[in-house]
Amino acid sequence: QVQLEESGGGLVQAGGSLRLSCAASGRTFSSYAMGWFRQAPGKEREFVARISGSGGMKHYADSVKGRFTISRDNAKNTVYLQMNSLKPEDTAVYYCAADSSIVTVATRLADYWGQGTQVTVSS
Repeated sequence: QVQLEESGGGLVQAGGSLRLSCAASGRTFSSYAMGWFRQAPGKEREFVARISGSGGMKHYADSVKGRFTISRDNAKNTVYLQMNSLKPEDTAVYYCAADSSIVTVATRLADYWGQGTQVTVSS
């Protein structure tokens, strides 16, 4: 059992930055691959980024590559998403996900999900 809680969302102007955090419960956090997803109103949830348990492997959706950075601090049981050069199309609810599989964590079938945090980018 893993519980996830996102924070750090808010309202920001285009070109600005936000840093999202996802705090996880559990004693084996480093054993889980972690991912970030986002969902705009009326749209499907889409993959944003993922990171391996050790932090050695990272992968990003093409839409955010070069602007977003995923990282983790296993001592704090926390994964981060640094978002720079934000665009209005980045507006969505952002969700944190966890899974024992680096493959499954990049899909909507990931084992664990947070409740989400709202990110709104104004033009």
